[in-house]
Amino acid sequence: MFKKENWNLELSKYIKQDEPNKSEKAKTWETAIGLQDVDGLKPSKYLIDTAKEHIEGNIDIEEAKKKIDEYYKIFDNRKNEEIESSEEADKVAVRITEILSEKGFNFNVFELINIHSRLFKGIYKEAGKIRNYNFTKKEWILNEDTVIYSSYETIKEALEYDIGQEKNFSYKDLSLEESIKHIAKFTSNIWQVHPFCEGNTRTTAVFIIKYLRTFGFNINDDVFAENSWYFRNALVRANYKNFEKNIFEDTSYLEKFFFNLLSDSNYELKNRYTHIDYKQIENTPQLYNKYTLEEQAIIKIIKNNESIKQEEISKLTGKSVRTIKTIMGDMQNKGIINRVGGKKNGKWIVL
Repeated sequence: MFKKENWNLELSKYIKQDEPNKSEKAKTWETAIGLQDVDGLKPSKYLIDTAKEHIEGNIDIEEAKKKIDEYYKIFDNRKNEEIESSEEADKVAVRITEILSEKGFNFNVFELINIHSRLFKGIYKEAGKIRNYNFTKKEWILNEDTVIYSSYETIKEALEYDIGQEKNFSYKDLSLEESIKHIAKFTSNIWQVHPFCEGNTRTTAVFIIKYLRTFGFNINDDVFAENSWYFRNALVRANYKNFEKNIFEDTSYLEKFFFNLLSDSNYELKNRYTHIDYKQIENTPQLYNKYTLEEQAIIKIIKNNESIKQEEISKLTGKSVRTIKTIMGDMQNKGIINRVGGKKNGKWIVL
């Protein structure tokens, strides 16, 4: 198996190149491979080499799929747990790359089922089939408790309802924040239905990526590539409640993920933050700090010029230097910004 930092390094060099075609292919591969992490699966070195051949234009995606299939045939009579794990990671990754490279997309229940079928055909016996039993799944972030999933008798109706509601929803005149809150809720609803026995998170991710692209969103592929396990944990927290422990469904973790995915936001996405026992330390910014308009204006100015002087900020905001110093002093105490270096050559950091 290939360690994450190694395959990231292998593919990232293509993203930095000036050739758009190679860069886009590499980003898609990074997303596809990174998504395997939701089930603890790691790619093989052979997959990375195959991905590089495809990125460089030496083979097309069909040839890439064929190479992976043929590679694992040699292990037919001597597969162990590690080989089976990398086989699933490799085959599903190349299939995700194929689907994400396609332009077509139908926003309906059949498309979701079809994606599952294409991803897991020959891997899961129930690929492309709605589950016909109820189950629970222990989650470490819930201290081994489980999310309550939809009853198997209502799966299709629940999916049709959620997707139907989304089709009729208008994003017109919504702010980015309002749109992301709605997208997070829709995504968590689809995932909570849990229509398939296995592979739900990867299927949901591919479906949502394809859906968001229909809006013309410029998706930051690095977010899925590097934070797919956080994505799953955020979905768990969005659908878990325990009245006895005063814990309720919380989509804020998922919203942070989508902010990073769809904008220039850079929220810290740590898995430990999603654990029900995790407590924010003093002065650590909480989710969605309710910045005042004055604070938000200063944050924007600092992001454009970290070396800016408070006198210059005063001129840009139309406020006195004394007022700016007071506001920025409060922002430092809250853990929103920090000053690094001396008075003359220092700079401001947005935390």
